Amino acid sequence: MTNSGAPLAGRREWTAFVVLLLPLLLVSMDVSVLFYAVPVISESLDVTATEQLWIFDVYAFALAGLLITMGSLGDRIGRRKLLLLGAAAFGTASVAAAYADSAGMLIAARAVLGIGGATLMPSTMALVRTLFRDDKQRSTAIGIWSGAMAGGIALGSVVGGVLLEHFWWGSVFLINVPAMLLLLVLAPVLVPESKDPRPGRFDLLSVPLSMGAVLPVIYGLKQIAADGFSVPMGACVAAGLLAGYAFVRRQRTVRHAMISRELFRHRAYGLGVAFNTLASVGMMGSAYFTTQYLQSVLGMGPLEAALWGLVPSLAVSVVAPFATTVARKADKARVIACGFLAGAAGYGVLALSDTDSLATALTGAALIACGIVAVMAPAADMALATAPPEKAGSAAALMETGQEFGNALGMAVFGSLGTAVYRRDVTDALPADLPHDAVSAVRETLGGAAGVAARLPEAAGANVLTAAREAFTHGMVVASVGGAALLVLAAALALASGRRARTPDTAAAEPAATAVPVRN
Repeated sequence: MTNSGAPLAGRREWTAFVVLLLPLLLVSMDVSVLFYAVPVISESLDVTATEQLWIFDVYAFALAGLLITMGSLGDRIGRRKLLLLGAAAFGTASVAAAYADSAGMLIAARAVLGIGGATLMPSTMALVRTLFRDDKQRSTAIGIWSGAMAGGIALGSVVGGVLLEHFWWGSVFLINVPAMLLLLVLAPVLVPESKDPRPGRFDLLSVPLSMGAVLPVIYGLKQIAADGFSVPMGACVAAGLLAGYAFVRRQRTVRHAMISRELFRHRAYGLGVAFNTLASVGMMGSAYFTTQYLQSVLGMGPLEAALWGLVPSLAVSVVAPFATTVARKADKARVIACGFLAGAAGYGVLALSDTDSLATALTGAALIACGIVAVMAPAADMALATAPPEKAGSAAALMETGQEFGNALGMAVFGSLGTAVYRRDVTDALPADLPHDAVSAVRETLGGAAGVAARLPEAAGANVLTAAREAFTHGMVVASVGGAALLVLAAALALASGRRARTPDTAAAEPAATAVPVRN
């Protein structure tokens, strides 16, 4: 339903929106731009295995850990101001990363990039909420926003590969600088400032609690996905969950909460966050396997695999705005349920793959991506439509934090399932006379199997590599069946609970939420 009383955005607002897409694209590209640069960086800076992991992960950890804090801060000091501060930090850290002369310097620069990204992500979505007050225009903008974010992740690996073909590794960071300079020049002119007129005191204690809730859980889930379950990593996740409980309890009782209780007065906000998180679980489950399948099973080079990986992204760029258009005319719950079912169908297609199924794998991945973005765009719109404009920063930050949790959970669940199947199958298929250290390397990863195969005589190496590829593909098939089941359940949840979600118009008539005890 269109909010006929809201003013329509004009050319100035749409131009400002295009400017806001710049930081969104760069922050999402930075997730994947290092895929091809890390081997070159490792050789140039003499990076250890542990340092290499931190070069990859510190960006995502800083981003996820500070989203809630930065969203709340933007509501208080102004989202445009926070956007500009983040752009300056992001650009400066990009230069430092490009010219880093040690692994420690590069890790520090990547951490600052993550901090800058944590300011940019919620600020851009919150400003979209305040730029577009009309329901129809806001839905269209969020659809484009969702498509740009998904496309940026896919584009990052391709851009990184192309730059490394022609320039040194620092160029993958320097591409951020011109865009950030442009943002610093144009945003003050085109983007209006917005903030909460009555923000209240900033709750400093909630900052470490929010980070303590997010970081241990995401770190633990990532390690479980890579190495399997262990007691220390289980304890890490449990510690994060306990910190999360303390954080939620404080938000329910403290006078000036970092996450406003007002957001949850309307059922649609919580549902939007939940559906977006479930969609992230489904998306990461697909991405975890298909990127490895293209390179390690089909034997493609990194750049060739990245170019083929753009095929699903092209479909996503069309589906995201279309999904929000349909959701305006139909019940959002049904549109979201259809998106989950489309993703489940994609997993069904992916489950038909064997060791030589490029078309099948790409079709499945495209269906999954289109289905997931058909969930994310209307789910984000559902959440932001009910969020008060003065709390838009906190609302966007919480939704994006849920997305980070979903990414980590999807990698842990689907990665662990696929890895368990791979290790069982490949162990059964290996020849009995293979040395113990070679068996261990083959069982660890498909890449390890390729390394072992290269050192063996040609026939024996081919047998090991074939066994490993078949085992990995079987793991992908089993995980795909699990992914299909999860998304079917998510579709049922959307239909069951979405019907009860209030629209912004009907929610306005609801009585205020029950008061909770408040302390200073």
